[in-house]
Amino acid sequence: MRNLTRTIPYRPLTALLAALFLVACSEAPTPTATPTLKTGRWQARVELPGGAATFGMEVARDANGLVVTLINGTERIRVPQVTLSDDRISIQFPAFNNRIDARLQADGRLSGTLTLVKRYGKTQVIPFAAAPGSQQSAQAPIAAAGDLSGRWEVTFTEAAGSTYPAVGEFSQRGNRLLGTFLTETGDYRFLGGSVNGQQMKLSTFDGAHAFLFSANMLDDGRLQGQFWSGNASLESWTARRNDNAKLADMSTLTFLKPGYERFEFTFPDLDGNQVSLDDERFAGKVILVTLAGSWCPNCHDEAAFMADFYKRYRDQGVEVVALMYEHLEDEAAAREQVRLFREKFGIEYTTLLAGISDKTMAGETLPMLNQVLAYPTTLFIDRRGEVREIHTGFSGPGTGEYYEDLKKKITTLVDTLVAEPTGDIEPAEEVAAAGATASAAAG
Repeated sequence: MRNLTRTIPYRPLTALLAALFLVACSEAPTPTATPTLKTGRWQARVELPGGAATFGMEVARDANGLVVTLINGTERIRVPQVTLSDDRISIQFPAFNNRIDARLQADGRLSGTLTLVKRYGKTQVIPFAAAPGSQQSAQAPIAAAGDLSGRWEVTFTEAAGSTYPAVGEFSQRGNRLLGTFLTETGDYRFLGGSVNGQQMKLSTFDGAHAFLFSANMLDDGRLQGQFWSGNASLESWTARRNDNAKLADMSTLTFLKPGYERFEFTFPDLDGNQVSLDDERFAGKVILVTLAGSWCPNCHDEAAFMADFYKRYRDQGVEVVALMYEHLEDEAAAREQVRLFREKFGIEYTTLLAGISDKTMAGETLPMLNQVLAYPTTLFIDRRGEVREIHTGFSGPGTGEYYEDLKKKITTLVDTLVAEPTGDIEPAEEVAAAGATASAAAG
């Protein structure tokens, strides 16, 4: 039978394979260079359901690597916990337990997510983006329909329908708007934004909270708008001009219940040692007890003040104790957050793990108080163990004159308590024992 198989010569086959190899090599993708993270000013935003909460960023390098500075109005927050690996960047806010994770795009922009850790460890993941430069919008601003500078009487309405009062303090130049809101439980810190036509917007991201306030100017001069905190909390608000607007006295909102004469607690420190105001180290001292949490920006404002205040006053017989109510139930995780909080502010006063941040549950740990209304809440206790004042909330540096007035008020009060004669003050244990003996004799 005839063989019909055709044999291809060796040399033509070799030439064909070589040609195919050259074609394949010529079509291989050219490796692209990793984009460069630009230093300097950036405009950043987190996307909330009601719109974008914008804030400034500044990227720089020092001897230890990258540093990011958050910019909200006149506030500057230095964040040295920044890592860059190829096109991935991570910005950590350890004292708040929050972070930004983003990818550097080919055009030099950043795109990623902001993760906020809330009570019981629940998280909110929010879209984040940033671009080099300081231009807030590619569109030209619309001339502002009015000047919002001044003091405003504000009412916020929560989702359940309950309301609470606030004072708005705004400063406007052209389209640029700065300001804050003060409430009876604290303030919303440094806010920055704009006025375009009849619309105003203020926002912030300070490592802890992403806030967005927006409103329209009404024909009668009032403001009416919405307030988003993160991507889950929505409140409505209205405001009218009132140069005399004010809030309730911060020393009247929290108090000892009838029948209680002393403030008492026993909580562990970061080493697990139980600490009580009955301990000998507190005998005859002026004591400031603050209810706080590492997750709370107003508590950070207070800690920045209190850390220095304590160093100046401890040699005069003043002690400070922070009862830390954390978002995390796991004791080891909560302890780590408090440790980072202490490290951030160089805290040398006592910090104790008091419980979860839920206000109702916190109130159960301190049954002598009528309520735990706000973080921080600060008690001022004299040398005899008597509660002399309780301040609800803390007006931070974003409130300007309110902050300066509060610092003076605290300093004056502590100076008064320090100057009071010590007398023959018995240790707390002896006082308690004497009281028990007297009660038994009366019985």
